[in-house]
Amino acid sequence: MEELASLAGNWGYPTSIRFGAGRVRELPDACRELGVERPLLVTDPGVAALPMVAGAVDACEEAGLDCAVFADVRGNPIEANVRSGVAAFRAGDHDGVIAFGGGSALDTGKAIALMVGQSRPIWDFEDREDWWTRVDEAGMAPVVAVPTTSGTGSETGRASAITDTRGDYVKRIIFHPAMMPGRVILDPELTAGLPADLTAAVGMDALSHSLEAFSSPVFHPLAQGIALEGIRLVREALPAAVEDGADLAARARMQVAASMGSTAFQKGLGAMHSLSHPCGAVLDTHHGLTNAVVMPYVLAFNRPAIEERMAALGRYLGLPDPSFAGVLDWVLGLRERIGIPHTLKEIGVEEPHAHQLAPMAAIDPSSPTNPVPLDAENLEALYLRAINGVL
Repeated sequence: MEELASLAGNWGYPTSIRFGAGRVRELPDACRELGVERPLLVTDPGVAALPMVAGAVDACEEAGLDCAVFADVRGNPIEANVRSGVAAFRAGDHDGVIAFGGGSALDTGKAIALMVGQSRPIWDFEDREDWWTRVDEAGMAPVVAVPTTSGTGSETGRASAITDTRGDYVKRIIFHPAMMPGRVILDPELTAGLPADLTAAVGMDALSHSLEAFSSPVFHPLAQGIALEGIRLVREALPAAVEDGADLAARARMQVAASMGSTAFQKGLGAMHSLSHPCGAVLDTHHGLTNAVVMPYVLAFNRPAIEERMAALGRYLGLPDPSFAGVLDWVLGLRERIGIPHTLKEIGVEEPHAHQLAPMAAIDPSSPTNPVPLDAENLEALYLRAINGVL
């Protein structure tokens, strides 16, 4: 308990964060600090049925806040989820959003808060060129983010991943700097009930964010340092969090690692996400799990450009073999220990999908910052290697 007590704090970077066990009780205070009196709590159907949501709503109502719940959110959110949420926000005369849950709920909540005051379609705000400048920032609603998983780090991100269902399904990144939640509550007690398999999948998502940011060739020393420590926290805490869900110290470290990952990837992502996004859009695979599966294949593909950087990572992690091979062996061992499948075939991606998904991966916004240039041809080959387990 003494160790857990030390894992708490109030931070002002990259946004205002309350971190520590039991701090969800401060949700009404966080709302009021943003001027929110009538919050719409956005979550997914699974989380909506849990006592933690009822407790959050009760706490808000006891504090005099008029809180309603919106839970029409898919695991890979689509535009219709955002439209329905905007309608609920307006119908209830809400003045802010509580984004409560995993990455899908956080992304949807942030997108609803963006869209409540816009006259243009959501796709006009895709993360391309300067499209974010089209947003009527005065129309955006404030957001309090309360993650219940430790993976996407969307609570400290300035974007939402939303699937475009017009024609071929495509996962698009909707971006505006003010989409960063104004208040964040990181309470490890909210993650303690997460099953081991989901803890593993979302934890590997956090690792993928920091690992891809660390590998990105973009010059951003601040993000580089955050990525490095985020990876170390995952190494320290993820196995323990998977093996003992009640280990709140491990859960707390993983929450911080997730927030660090999304902060770090301002430096850019890469082929792990380029490959994963089309799988999620077309085949509805779990995002974090897909990143976890493709991770070693992408590392091997990028080896010529990242070998020295991986050796530096190995030294920081204190690996027995501080080299590219040592880092790859650690990733493979971690995946095996926590039950991550070795191939994309095991999660429903088959060889014919490679040719279909590769062109989508090539134009994914994560592709330009991969250390090795990407195109449809080498991405199709990467898909096939990950499908068939060829490192």
